[in-house]
Amino acid sequence: MNLLGYNFSPKIWAVIVSVVFVIIFIELGKWQLSRAEEKNTRQEQLDLLSKEPVVMVPGSVIKLEEYQYRTVEVIGEYRPEEMVYLDNKTYKGHAGYHILMPIQLSNSSLHVVVNRGWVATGMDRSILPEVITELGEIKITGLAVSPDIRTLELSKHMVEGAVWENFTLQRYKETTGYELQPIMILQNDQLEDGLIREWPRPDSGSAKNYGYAVQWFALAITTIIIFLVLNVKRQDKEDKEDK
Repeated sequence: MNLLGYNFSPKIWAVIVSVVFVIIFIELGKWQLSRAEEKNTRQEQLDLLSKEPVVMVPGSVIKLEEYQYRTVEVIGEYRPEEMVYLDNKTYKGHAGYHILMPIQLSNSSLHVVVNRGWVATGMDRSILPEVITELGEIKITGLAVSPDIRTLELSKHMVEGAVWENFTLQRYKETTGYELQPIMILQNDQLEDGLIREWPRPDSGSAKNYGYAVQWFALAITTIIIFLVLNVKRQDKEDKEDK
């Protein structure tokens, strides 16, 4: 094919390979866009749930999906002897812990893990910061979230002591022997206990999908450009090569 002094005569295999890759990249980009839309829709639903009236956590076993991202309330007694210092948590650039503590529900054998907030590590990490805990029956409110928290784990050894790098409900069950509700509560009550409770708003994660979609579409465009560059030649140049 001759066009304005340029010759375009790609080999059939090059056309097939390029078309296949362009289609694959475009479909992957479209899939990422659909995932982003799903996450945005889910985020809208979660925002609505967080604005609903406070729900009391019962003394019987519940399901995570029925309470996740809802504001909940529990009445019971803290069990400070099973407190966990969740390590590697920062606040405004300062190192610290999240204080996780179970609360036994009133008139029930079930416990709920409460993330009571952030506390600084102090100068000597071998000395754990003291946490003020109100004893006796109390009522707390907060946001119900998934209880499993995973970050970079430096060791595969079983947890020993009060400082944990990661937290999973199953591991905590095995350590304490407690019966646990399948949620964690991010406590919102403003108390004078030295703990900071500024919880980030749950993100839908759609931004990553949009970013991946752009990358896939860019690869499709790049494939087309490479295909054209390799297969479009100036006519005079090709004539010299033939001579």
